Amino acid sequence: MRFGDDFFKKVEKKTHVDKDTIFALADKLQNGNMKDEKTLREVIDTLSKMTGKKVTPEQSDKIISKIMNDKVPQNVDKMF
Repeated sequence: MRFGDDFFKKVEKKTHVDKDTIFALADKLQNGNMKDEKTLREVIDTLSKMTGKKVTPEQSDKIISKIMNDKVPQNVDKMF
């Protein structure tokens, strides 16, 4: 599925996240080593800024630990 510029303009207007940031995050998620702590911290930091949600160092450490130890539920329903 291809998204046109109109789609990204709507996303940017609603979220204040530009197209380049979205593509950079998507690239990092696709090509990054998700078992690498530095990559994970960058992804968490980017998502935190994108969503406007503060992630404490303790929360970040917990997220990284769960990902690196394969403790992330495969079923989204189990996450909540």
